[in-house]
Amino acid sequence: MHSTERLKGIEVFVVAAELLSFTAAAERLHLTASAVSKSVARLEQRLAVRLFERTTRRLALTAAGAAFYATCTGVLSELADAEATLAAEASTFVGRIKIDVPVAFGRMRVLPLLLKFAELYPQIRPEISFTDRFVDVLDDAVDVAVRIGGVDDLPETLDTHYLGSEKVIFCAAPSYVLRVGYPQDIEALLHLDGVFYRRANGAIAPWRLDDASPVRGKQSPRLVLGSAEAQVEAVKAGFGVAQLATWLIRGELESGALIDLAPNHAAAGLPAHLIWARNRRLTPKVDALINALKDDLRIDEA
Repeated sequence: MHSTERLKGIEVFVVAAELLSFTAAAERLHLTASAVSKSVARLEQRLAVRLFERTTRRLALTAAGAAFYATCTGVLSELADAEATLAAEASTFVGRIKIDVPVAFGRMRVLPLLLKFAELYPQIRPEISFTDRFVDVLDDAVDVAVRIGGVDDLPETLDTHYLGSEKVIFCAAPSYVLRVGYPQDIEALLHLDGVFYRRANGAIAPWRLDDASPVRGKQSPRLVLGSAEAQVEAVKAGFGVAQLATWLIRGELESGALIDLAPNHAAAGLPAHLIWARNRRLTPKVDALINALKDDLRIDEA
């Protein structure tokens, strides 16, 4: 039996049980007494049990009817509570909010802001997923997503906010440069061992020059990794050269663990955006999160 079938006749039965009168129940529900009587009869037939003792002078619950009434009132009370909770979440800073972020950028740059937001609104419960695949915001019921990459293919039901674009540089560990020599020009650099990133769709991300054109046919892959953070570790270990976003390696550049091999050939990387469904921004909690990320989250670096 479909779950909705079980709900049919419940309200009529509960009102009739409370008033112990089909006529009084009909008046409260704006039905006829005959309609109330037939609804109860259908319910009894479906349950294969008598819920009321009927006489010419009175209506009384049977033992089974009293037990069923107690169960029904409990269920209806829980439904009322659930509706009240949903209504409260829609108008206040309460309840779950589902967020999707890229793995490395999400952990390093977005998560600190989300933790700050959660501290500011303790009754909001963030549920954060980390993935580099392109999540379908609508199908996966995501409230707010951060995406690194294009947004030209998004449906009109989604809104976006531009967060800036990556700056990517060619970098290596000092130990690797000491071993193979400092490249004298970009052509020499492009023939060094490469530590490349494999995208979630399986494609290897090509190196790009400062005019944003991809370099083809010259790279020599030493390693191909599906994690940007793993790329950083491999390059630090001296496996070769990688083209990495400056937000990812700020600490390594400052400490000298990595060096910029071609300062004049920094290139623009991928753009970053906030994405959300237009209808979900109507809730205060989602609106507050979007505004907080708009104010504090940036990906571009000089």
